[in-house]
Amino acid sequence: MTTTTTAASDRIRTDITENQVVLFMKGTPVFPQCGFSATVVQVLSHLGIKFKGVDVLADAEIRQGIKEFSSWPTIPQLYVKGEFVGGCDIVREMFQSGELAQLLKDNGIETKAGA
Repeated sequence: MTTTTTAASDRIRTDITENQVVLFMKGTPVFPQCGFSATVVQVLSHLGIKFKGVDVLADAEIRQGIKEFSSWPTIPQLYVKGEFVGGCDIVREMFQSGELAQLLKDNGIETKAGA
């Protein structure tokens, strides 16, 4: 296992600080490269959430770095207002229970009405 460079850690920190919702994923929001990333994109899209997608396949340092940054071994990873929310299973469960919409609302992030 490699250790994350300072530059990678700084880029991760900047992304989650400067964007309300960030998804570290395989692929892009328009073209996810794995089913788990696609699921989280679908959930966020269903809720009408604007988010920044970071393609970890495009940068090996970010791919390894985000796992070390969050102490979470898998991709995708969702951050809301700088806080790690979870991966695909957690996001899906939170969506189904209504917890995700509430978390977003509590953080001042607008969702689609009725979502």
